[in-house]
Amino acid sequence: MVLFRRLLGDVLRGARMQRGMTLRELSAEARVSLGYISEIERGQKEASSELLSSLCQAMDLPLSDVLRDVADAVAVEEAALEVVVSTPIASVRRSGDVVASAA
Repeated sequence: MVLFRRLLGDVLRGARMQRGMTLRELSAEARVSLGYISEIERGQKEASSELLSSLCQAMDLPLSDVLRDVADAVAVEEAALEVVVSTPIASVRRSGDVVASAA
């Protein structure tokens, strides 16, 4: 399953680090608690549109760029999941592989 909040967190963390900002600096600039930003970056919390806007403004980053990057990451993960789901089990097994065993 693709988790939007995890991918959003990855994009936000990458943008913050690319700008050389610490969580503390972003927290002060965006007026959002450091702990909450950390949870968002780790994909543990959902960011409201207002909070996301504050974070983007603090990093001088267009919201549309963040959303585009997240959409691209979602597409990549969806494509990877399709490959895994559509691959027949028979083609993955090799001769001699143990599929299941009784204990």
